Amino acid sequence: MVEIRAIEKEMKYSYLDYAMSVIVSRAIPDVRDGLKPVQRRILYSMYEMGLTFDKPYRKSARIVGEVMGKYHPHGDSAIYSSLARMAQDFSMRYPLIQGQGNFGSMDGDPPAAMRYTEARLQKISSDILGDIEYDTVDFVPTFDGTMKEPVFLPSKIPNVLINGTSGIAVGMATNMPPHNISEVVDGLIYLVRNRNATVDELIQYVKGPDFPTGGVILGKNGIMDAYRTGRGKLDLRARAEIKKNEIIFNEVPYEVNKAELLSKMAELSKEDVIEGVQNIKDESSKEGIRIVVKVQNGFNPEVTLKQIYEHTQMHVTYGIINLVIVDQVPKTMSLKEIMEEYLKHRENIVRRRTEFFLKKSKERQHILEALIIALDKIDLTIKIIRESKEVKDARDNLKKEFSIDDEQANAILDTKLQRLTSMQMQDLKNEMKELYEKIRDYEDILSKEERRWEIIVDELEEIKELYGDSRRTEITDSYVETTEEELIPHENNTIILTEDNRLNRMDMDTFTQQRRGGKGVFAGYPDSEIRQIISCDSHDRVYLFSSAGKVYQIKAYAIPKGERRSRGKLISTLLENVNDKIVFIMGEKVDHEKKYLLFVTEKGRVKKTEISEFVNIRSNGLIAIRLREGDLLRDVFTTTGSEKIALVSTDGRLALVDESEFRAMGRTASGVIGIRFAGDNRVACNAPISGNELLIITEKGLGKRVLMEEFSMRHRGAKGMKAVKITERTGKPVKIVSVNENDEMLVITKMGKTIRVVVSNIPVKGRYAQGVKIIDLDEGDYVVSISKVS
Repeated sequence: MVEIRAIEKEMKYSYLDYAMSVIVSRAIPDVRDGLKPVQRRILYSMYEMGLTFDKPYRKSARIVGEVMGKYHPHGDSAIYSSLARMAQDFSMRYPLIQGQGNFGSMDGDPPAAMRYTEARLQKISSDILGDIEYDTVDFVPTFDGTMKEPVFLPSKIPNVLINGTSGIAVGMATNMPPHNISEVVDGLIYLVRNRNATVDELIQYVKGPDFPTGGVILGKNGIMDAYRTGRGKLDLRARAEIKKNEIIFNEVPYEVNKAELLSKMAELSKEDVIEGVQNIKDESSKEGIRIVVKVQNGFNPEVTLKQIYEHTQMHVTYGIINLVIVDQVPKTMSLKEIMEEYLKHRENIVRRRTEFFLKKSKERQHILEALIIALDKIDLTIKIIRESKEVKDARDNLKKEFSIDDEQANAILDTKLQRLTSMQMQDLKNEMKELYEKIRDYEDILSKEERRWEIIVDELEEIKELYGDSRRTEITDSYVETTEEELIPHENNTIILTEDNRLNRMDMDTFTQQRRGGKGVFAGYPDSEIRQIISCDSHDRVYLFSSAGKVYQIKAYAIPKGERRSRGKLISTLLENVNDKIVFIMGEKVDHEKKYLLFVTEKGRVKKTEISEFVNIRSNGLIAIRLREGDLLRDVFTTTGSEKIALVSTDGRLALVDESEFRAMGRTASGVIGIRFAGDNRVACNAPISGNELLIITEKGLGKRVLMEEFSMRHRGAKGMKAVKITERTGKPVKIVSVNENDEMLVITKMGKTIRVVVSNIPVKGRYAQGVKIIDLDEGDYVVSISKVS
């Protein structure tokens, strides 16, 4: 029958079938045993041939023929190359096959012909294939339907992680790095005992890839990305040692061709891309890799080494793609997902193995029951057999006399006369007793999941004891990461925000202590008006809040340092995507007790949002608050979630509100009413309260301390109590801070005058007092910002 189909449709479905065949049946490993089909078939064939680690080697050609004839009809070269790779200690962290003969080298030399080499299974492979005879895995017909092969192997070894794999399918690829078996086992055991463990917790055990050729992984960011998402990139370089004028490499990066690497290094040295190389010697032997680069006199070996790393494959980028087959579907998985799937597989193996043992034990129990009955009435049993004409009659008569079935009757008939003794009777009873115990134990294992997990943990600990070894690959902080963070000292800085969107950073020591009422020092530029000042550590994050309600982030040390009269740097040159006017800045120290950001607007609205929503701030910023028309952001600070919040209006009234009255909201919310005003008043300042004293500073440079006991708590939306007497002499309140006597404050004016004062020099006054002069102001100048010195 001829079926007419559109060529486009036929091509589409035929190609999809081909693609899925390549993905599932050739190139991508199964998450359960970490093997591709050809690898699984090689191991299973060698297991069937009896080529275990304690048996003699067999010719590789014999093995390849067995695999090709029975299971894998794809050509001998593909099978032999897979077999050879599983025997190479520089390709697999834990080789699965023990080879004898030339199986290739790191110089790219191919293995000798299969007729010259011999192989057998490694000891570790016995734990990948172990328990396969106990009905633990599913079998399917082979390509010709004459035999059956396993869909996957029991794999007591977490092979998917410890050996990794690479493969290119159709439209997708996998590139999984090898790991240290001790670390993987520790991680699996932790996951068994902590099923809700996060990837970050598992990374404490599985620290990163562990390549068979050693090396140094620079930085953990790529590892973190791969473990969290299934994809990541890491920088891997060969470890080097400098002795006088020689650079000695005892390793090369994973999967790098050593001969090509040395050839490229020599070529680049001739072109003076790598300077100072006198000669390159490859002194590698059976004992290991040894490459010696001799540096000419007058050249710095460290500079030469840096150039080697920069221009050759002594430093490579390794891309991780954790793509595996899960239930016949390709899937990119995180570290935790891979470990969970493997543990699910092991739990299934333990359950099926126990079911097999239980079935066999019950079958044996069934037979023993009949044997004990027959031996207990041995004379009657012998009489029945002697009086029967044929075996069939004997079987029928035994069944009728003892109420047993065919299987039991056959067992009685098959029993030798020499076993019909009283000693044999006792042995049968002892065996029956042991069977009862085993059956109860098997049934208990099947009924209790925790028992199965205990068995899995015991088996994992046994695997670690048998095959565990020390890590070969070192993991360090990236040279890129350390350049910024580790070389910059921690120091107290002052960050100044100006009205024309500039930032300036200065050392805190720029401002020396002065008595209150002093003139202060100039800390601005003649054409720039100061908007705000904060103090922070050079390693703190500085949040920049814009007039549009967005937030941006920059490290304090990334703001260029200036002098007191420096104009500062335009924010748009520091952060390319900042086009809005920055109206408020905040320095945040890493304080794990602080859980929320509290936003306060001029119109008295308050919004509380979890800090966790601002962890990953993109280069183009994040929405921080939705400001209503005509409203402006007045202040932002961090809180624990259980603090007292002081809100002060421009007429000097203070509302003390418990933070619990403000529920947490999302980033795009506009908040709720925190304080109400009379007339055209607005929020002047606010702060979280933790001490027994408040410091209030006004625009005209007056300040005072007020005891907290003079204020009582209010609900949100209240107008508050009088906190400072506002007159033409004082101006509006500028800042309120919770202080103690030992604190120091930095006060800055619009025109850039700055003074640093000790709080103990400012007197304690009542709520209705105006305060005393903190800084002596010039005509037209006023205080714009205050910051507590860190």
